[in-house]
Amino acid sequence: MISKSNLFDYTIPETDETFDTLLSHKNIKIVRIISSGDIDDKIYCQEEDEWVVILEGEAILFLNGEKRSLKKGDSCFIPAQTHHNILATKSGTMWLAVHIN
Repeated sequence: MISKSNLFDYTIPETDETFDTLLSHKNIKIVRIISSGDIDDKIYCQEEDEWVVILEGEAILFLNGEKRSLKKGDSCFIPAQTHHNILATKSGTMWLAVHIN
């Protein structure tokens, strides 16, 4: 089945983030993340590898003991079992996350 969607058809959440799975196939899951400017400082530690890219906006991640500033076009690879969290985002930041099992 072929499906069609528009990556830029979203609403900015008032707080935290929204996660929309765009594709889940075999060992790959692609998720669009939309961030508000009011982010929970939750610590993530996933079972799978993750590659993220900022399509719009800016964010600051805490990964492997260091802060990483990301802006539009920047990407980051996060290996499985790596603790990380988002310290700050600009409201309306759009991420594309690729999870690889």
